[in-house]
Order: sequence, then C-alpha cells, then structure tokens
Amino acid sequence: MRVTFTVNGREETAEDVWEGESLLYVLRERLGLPGSKNACEQGECGSCTVYLDDAPVCACLVAAGQAQGRRVRTVEGLAERGLDPVQEAFVETGAVQCGFCTPGLVVQAHDLLERVERPSDAEIREALAGNLCRCTGYEKILDAVRLAAERKAAAR
Repeated sequence: MRVTFTVNGREETAEDVWEGESLLYVLRERLGLPGSKNACEQGECGSCTVYLDDAPVCACLVAAGQAQGRRVRTVEGLAERGLDPVQEAFVETGAVQCGFCTPGLVVQAHDLLERVERPSDAEIREALAGNLCRCTGYEKILDAVRLAAERKAAAR
C-alpha cells in the first residue's frame, strides 16, 4: 500500500508498505529519519516516541497505514530553526549519555512543556514514566526538563 502523510511539515509518501509495517520502520528505513530509536518494539521503553497529530505516541505501536493523511513530528522536526530549548537543555545538563533513549525523552518532555509551563518534579516524573533510560539515573534528565521549563517560561 501507499502511505502519504506530513512529516516534520513536509508531505511524504512511502510506497509498498506492507500491512504490518510500523510507523517507526517507515520513518527510519523508508524516509531516512533515524532519530526515533528502535529498542523494545513493544511500546515499553519510549525510545521511539513521536508526535502523531500533536499527541505523543510510540511509533513502534502505530501501523504505518494509520498515519495516512495525518501529521507526524519527530525529534528531528523539533529542530526546525536550530535546536529546541529542550534539546539544548539535554545537552547542557549532561542528560545525553548513550543517546538511545534521548529522542523519546526529548519529545515527551517537549510535549509536557507545551502543556505545563512550570511542571513540578512529580509532573515531570509522571510525564516521562513511559521512557526508560539505562545510563543516566534520571537526575540529569530532570535537570534538563527543569532548565528547559525555566528558559521557555522566560521567553514567553
């Protein structure tokens, strides 16, 4: 089947997509967007989190055909005019180690900060609960979200 959808503001078409193919596979292998990571393929780790029509989803759980006519925004799409404040904060605080979980965490943190200007630590932890990290111990990730929240609030 053919799947046509908007990815990071551009219309894209994937040809010969088989019925069981995931959105994650299409993004990474067919469209050359490797930011979202393929880790668990079960929606448990959050490494493949992307926006689908402005809602964060695990791309490994979305059949590619479900994206037909819809909007997808990946971690690459957050950096339209340079790095997003969340991406900058992750780099500056050392929240990026191996980097495998980072794209999903960044998308999820970005979504949180779009909804809550100054989230509490409990709100940050809840928002990121579906994203697993094996390297950082999470404290640097919390620091990054706090820093991004401060900067975004100051810029408003």
